[in-house]
Amino acid sequence: MLNRLLNLDRRWIFAAMALAVGVPILVGARFPEKPTTMTRQVFASVESLPPGSRVLIALDYDPAGMGELQPMAAAFTRHAALRGHRIYFLTLWPTGPAFLADMTRLLRTEFPQMEEGRDYVNLGYRAGEMGVIKLIVNNLRDAFATDVRQRNLDSMPITSGVKNIRQMDLIVSVSGGTPGSKEWVQFASTPFDIETVSGTTGVQTSELMPYYPSQLNGILGGVKAAAEYERLLVDKYPEIESRPIAAPGLFSGTIRMGPQLVAHLLMIGLIVAGNVLYFAARRQGASR
Repeated sequence: MLNRLLNLDRRWIFAAMALAVGVPILVGARFPEKPTTMTRQVFASVESLPPGSRVLIALDYDPAGMGELQPMAAAFTRHAALRGHRIYFLTLWPTGPAFLADMTRLLRTEFPQMEEGRDYVNLGYRAGEMGVIKLIVNNLRDAFATDVRQRNLDSMPITSGVKNIRQMDLIVSVSGGTPGSKEWVQFASTPFDIETVSGTTGVQTSELMPYYPSQLNGILGGVKAAAEYERLLVDKYPEIESRPIAAPGLFSGTIRMGPQLVAHLLMIGLIVAGNVLYFAARRQGASR
């Protein structure tokens, strides 16, 4: 029996991992989340603003980071809408416009009472990376003369009185790399004292920790933090859970945690089993 386990065909392990990932996705498994202090601080930064506050949401990532970051972007967008904030979307990445369109589509679908141009605006993408930030902290129109629909900023109520992003009450940076959260901190929030929170991939989180808490109010790191934020959002606004129109994407971060948790447990089990078999084989060899 020991020899059979030691020489187990690795394809059985691949099959077990496929099941560990596939089954939770198919059944939509959700596990309870306990939000950390950091996630609560990020949530409070949006929640504590008075209705009508200006919130800039920058979606700076590509499809590779979408799995971790899209749930955060959706959660931030829903939260700002529920609080009645004015939302300004933009991106510093050429891959970002598709994600901006997803968020404006979310608002049109779930919050039909909100009007584009009055309650939210999609400024789109401008080339220049951190140079764009340096421009818009002084004059928004130096980089964004119109929105994605080619409407002049002065013609829309949401932007007509906005000269630069120093007038924002909060910057929300959802970032998958450079330019991203670090650049928003270095060129906007720090020199001009603009409140800022960040949502990042798990691997990028450690790079941003030195900026917390003096320059960043909080950081959501990876899909686990996104799931925690979703939990806080539903706890605070339970009515959104009962809206069928919001249900498909409301727990996208939480659902992603299901296969991740089961796969991690399987990996731990395989590591433990491998060590047990190794020492059992050594003991058997020594006894001969």
